[in-house]
Amino acid sequence: MFIEERHQEILKIISENGRISIGEIQEKFGVSVDSARRDLRILEEKSLLKRTHGGAIPIMQVGLHYPRTWNAAQMETIDANLDAIAKRAVEFIKPNDAVYLTSARVGYLMVKYLPTNIEYTIVTNSIDNASILRSYNNVQVYVAGGKMRSNGRIVDSFAQEFVRNMRFDISFLTGAGFSASFGISNGTAETSAFQRAVAENSRKNIALFPNQKIGHNSFLKDVDAAEFDVLITDWDAVEDELSKIEDLGVEVIVVDKR
Repeated sequence: MFIEERHQEILKIISENGRISIGEIQEKFGVSVDSARRDLRILEEKSLLKRTHGGAIPIMQVGLHYPRTWNAAQMETIDANLDAIAKRAVEFIKPNDAVYLTSARVGYLMVKYLPTNIEYTIVTNSIDNASILRSYNNVQVYVAGGKMRSNGRIVDSFAQEFVRNMRFDISFLTGAGFSASFGISNGTAETSAFQRAVAENSRKNIALFPNQKIGHNSFLKDVDAAEFDVLITDWDAVEDELSKIEDLGVEVIVVDKR
């Protein structure tokens, strides 16, 4: 098989399965690990895929959060990565902290790991988060008000004004993408404005992103990468991009596979 044919097959597998590993390339095409890595490097240089630590995933369109071809099993993989990130993130919460908790999926996963042996305050713009936090006797809960979206999140101008009148010890933020060059990015102007308001009023900003979103730029910029103190990501994030983020003074924490 010619190298061009192998590359086409690699792209086909990624399109159908949402990812490919170095091991899969070696086994399917009978090539060395160095050849498999070189294939992915060439295809990435042509902007046909994005390398991860152990393989590659599709290039996401600017307007998409995840490729539409990804199935339920692949989304479960993302949830597993997010769960590990969530468990690590709550370790930063200290007694008496004022905390902003993201309304995104990773914030919802954080709720079950929140410390119950110390007292602190949480501000959230998620109805789902707030409904669970009602049972936490050690946590004071504030819910950003405004127009609720169908997903239970509130990011409109009322919510933005709400968080502008607060100050946070620590904020947990995420989005559709995170890169050294573009920072956190999202798909809507309301979300971007809300996230900026939170980040500007926080002493410590922590970005929470699975590997699929590292190096990806979505439609609208929220906050510069250098405005973050910490990035927590997972074991499959591409190392080149993480190095660029670290060069900006951001502490990068890579959680282990569980």
